Amino acid sequence: MPIDLISSLLVFFGVVFGLAWPLAARLPLAAAEKIAASFMLSLLGVFLFAWCVYVWAIPAAVLWVLPALGAFGLAIGLRDLDAAWRDTDGRALLIGQLIVTGWCLGWLATIASYAGGGWTSDWFEHWERARFFLERLPLDQKFLGTYTLTARPPLANVVTAALLFVTRADFAHFQFVSTLLASLVYLPAALLARRFGRDVRTISLCAALFLVNPLLVQNATFAWTKLPAAAFVLTALYFFLRAQERGSAASVAVLCAASLAAGFLAHYSAGPYAVLLALGWIGLGWPRRHEREWQRATSLAAGTGAVVLATWFSWALATYGAHETFFSNSSVTAAESNHGSLLAKIALNLRDTLVPHFLRSLDASLITQLSSWGHWSDWVFQCYQLNLPLACGCLAWLAIARELWRVYRTAAVHDRIFWGMFIAGVVLLGVGTHGARDVWGLTHICLQALVLLAVAFLAARWGVLERAWRLALIAGATVDLSLGILLHGGVQSYAFDRWFAAGGVSNQTLHSYTESAFMNLAAKIKHHLAFFSDTFAAPLAAVLGALALLLGLALWRARQPRASRNGVA
Repeated sequence: MPIDLISSLLVFFGVVFGLAWPLAARLPLAAAEKIAASFMLSLLGVFLFAWCVYVWAIPAAVLWVLPALGAFGLAIGLRDLDAAWRDTDGRALLIGQLIVTGWCLGWLATIASYAGGGWTSDWFEHWERARFFLERLPLDQKFLGTYTLTARPPLANVVTAALLFVTRADFAHFQFVSTLLASLVYLPAALLARRFGRDVRTISLCAALFLVNPLLVQNATFAWTKLPAAAFVLTALYFFLRAQERGSAASVAVLCAASLAAGFLAHYSAGPYAVLLALGWIGLGWPRRHEREWQRATSLAAGTGAVVLATWFSWALATYGAHETFFSNSSVTAAESNHGSLLAKIALNLRDTLVPHFLRSLDASLITQLSSWGHWSDWVFQCYQLNLPLACGCLAWLAIARELWRVYRTAAVHDRIFWGMFIAGVVLLGVGTHGARDVWGLTHICLQALVLLAVAFLAARWGVLERAWRLALIAGATVDLSLGILLHGGVQSYAFDRWFAAGGVSNQTLHSYTESAFMNLAAKIKHHLAFFSDTFAAPLAAVLGALALLLGLALWRARQPRASRNGVA
């Protein structure tokens, strides 16, 4: 059956926004902050509710309470929602989120089969994990025939399973929900851009820059859990910064801790950020350590984080034991099998994450193939996904580095120390905690949140850039869009083969791509999976037309005159 796009969208946003809206609307926050807090709290609420349903073997039909509670939350919070919409920041944030979500869904609708570097089986593993919770499969289930349940944290899979139950439990809806969850990373990023730039237009600029960032689009349309984790991490970072303000409510610290713990339960890549923010909390708060207000906020934050983490780890310890709970993750098992020097491995991985592959000598057999457009798509894919500077954009990284230096020179000493340690620490820990040696680079493992934070920072600094820099960045963004998104979409949809290759898409054509790409297609066929593009079934020209309109809308909004909070230009 074709996917019911409208009803599925209504269910999704009704649940992941409306569930916690009555609570978020009453927090001492600005309208845009309430919106972001509501999404975060709702996702956490869906997880906790569905997790209890699974752990206590409650009939799955109880999950229908979620859309009912979401609708009820929106109904009783309608006046507050209207106030948030009338707020300039709140309206810009909601419109930006709809644009980013529509953009990601549009590109999802072009994917006939996954392709890109060595990305092969993760999407199927997460589909298996969602089905594990939906169908209550045996506890000794091995995913991809290798990994136990404890090899990955469950939050995103449990949330996805719950939403599939109240919509439709097929692979197309799994992709759909995965992309919707991933697109929510825009919310906290735009809030951070607004904070850094102190101009409402930065919210719309952030949306425009996200649309042309290949790392975002490629990850949002690949069904895994890293961007949801990044969304929680950036939410935690935003409320961490808010909590450093004198007189901030204790609820801000609680939101920070809850977001950070939820991010860790979505994907363990949130770990480096948790370590750095915990150290930052102690370091920045040390002069206030004797103040009762700081002690209370710290206790509440620590307790909240511990409770959220305990929902998973207490059950996993009781069910699987300590070794399986803490040592089954692939980063740990890879480290155990690597008998070389740990420091040498980290140093080499760090070099390969910072220096793009085309400036080094390495075995490129991973992307060797007969297809010319497949080759160039994978060549740039490896740049945008695995190299830290280029993941920000082919020219954007230069502007980001320049503006970071300009801000650093005028920043207060404590800000210099915090941001210097945070950025350097995330890079070092993000690379160092990966157990295996990877000659292509490791940006896509733990550094996605840092990349999107950098893009948000660029949006905030756009207004102070000289005209020459802006023109250069627009040209660079055009290259990013063309090579990192359009070319990649053409390969994953086999459009180039239908348009230009003699004989169209044949078995020989399919074998002209990499082994990884063919493995993805073979898995789709073997398991009889209908992709979102198969069930949505819109003509490619119509999808591209809609995407062009969304891009035009985002650019038009980004060019609007600056406005204050009350909308006065």
